[in-house]
Amino acid sequence: MADVHIPFGGADLNFTVDNDNLAEILSPQPSEALTDLEKHIADALDNPIGQPLMREWVRPTDTVVSDDNTRMTPADKILPPLLDRLNAVGVPDKNICCIMALGTHRYMREEEMRDKVGAQVYRRIDVVNHQWRDPVNLLDLGRSRQGTPLAVNRLVAEADVVIGLGAIVPHHIPGYSGSSKIIQPGVCSAQTTAETHLLSCKGGGDSFLGIEDNPVRRDMDDMADMVGMETIFNVVMDSHGGVVGLFFGEKRAAFKKGTQLAKKIYGVVYHEIPDIVLANSFPCDLDFWQSHKSLYPAQRMIRPGGTIIVCTPAPEGVSPVHTDLLEYTAWSSADIQSGYRQGRIKNGVAAALAAAWAMVREKASVIMYSPGITQKDKELLGFSHADTIEEALHSAFQQQGADARLTVLTHAPDMLPLPAEEMRR
Repeated sequence: MADVHIPFGGADLNFTVDNDNLAEILSPQPSEALTDLEKHIADALDNPIGQPLMREWVRPTDTVVSDDNTRMTPADKILPPLLDRLNAVGVPDKNICCIMALGTHRYMREEEMRDKVGAQVYRRIDVVNHQWRDPVNLLDLGRSRQGTPLAVNRLVAEADVVIGLGAIVPHHIPGYSGSSKIIQPGVCSAQTTAETHLLSCKGGGDSFLGIEDNPVRRDMDDMADMVGMETIFNVVMDSHGGVVGLFFGEKRAAFKKGTQLAKKIYGVVYHEIPDIVLANSFPCDLDFWQSHKSLYPAQRMIRPGGTIIVCTPAPEGVSPVHTDLLEYTAWSSADIQSGYRQGRIKNGVAAALAAAWAMVREKASVIMYSPGITQKDKELLGFSHADTIEEALHSAFQQQGADARLTVLTHAPDMLPLPAEEMRR
């Protein structure tokens, strides 16, 4: 028997698998976090990618847009030297605002925002949530070139300079997170986010995970252009939260360099198409709205008709914000999308993700082990319930047969499965 360990709820979750059944245990590539992070941040700020030095393009009012507490981006380390440089070229703290790019996540509490940016920064500048629920805080900028209606945070749209902070990892909707994703969905309306998310479901089939150039990324870049965000400070991190790369400068040039490193870190070669994939949600453990990202690497590699086991603590359940989605998550992907277009479903963001989950189920059945999600809610998601990881494995082998082959993804949300044949070409 093989002993398997996956990070789960702040500890290890341990289980055994027969050696004859275990195909592979896959994790992000080993990497070394940067030492002396402060020096590397300073070097990045002093050597922008594809852009002049800051003193040549800053203007009196700046807005810094940061991702929220569902991401590990070390904003508390990046913001102090960034603010110091803005001060040095004539932008006082009172003219700088940091907006938490929530997308349609729940609003962050004051202590969470303080922890995200650091106590010193929280005292220096205004730090606020993106108030996506209130239309008065949004500005209508028309439509993107792809026809997506764009309503964006008024503070961001009216700022002289916008600098986006975030992290680059493989992502099922835009291919990779980072860069213009901080604008859409970060600081846009729910309708804008719904349309972009639904674009990723158009045509069905597999997701855009790890595909750098795709319709969603092009749409998001166009929106960032319309808003006026030209500059990003993105990081690539390892699975333990250590920073392995820093990318500051013009958004497209800096993002391209960042995705090259992200693919090296999170791209994992698999040598066998498995019957069962156990996809662990770490580090996206807060709720299923985050841990659903574990589905797409499994979808990418599973044999059609196979079984996916999702393991997630999800202490906040399915979603503390999108509470209506369980009314239709068990529908087919086509019915969900048509339901939104016909007005039967009002929440387009939730509909888009529910359609993506349905597309996974249409390729493979899903069993969920999650102490934070009730059996009823799992069934409403269209998933099977398991009380323990052992019960989930037993059910999966019952479905796929005693000789079924299992692959384990220890950090599924941050992994990009790459077939060995592709890597040889």
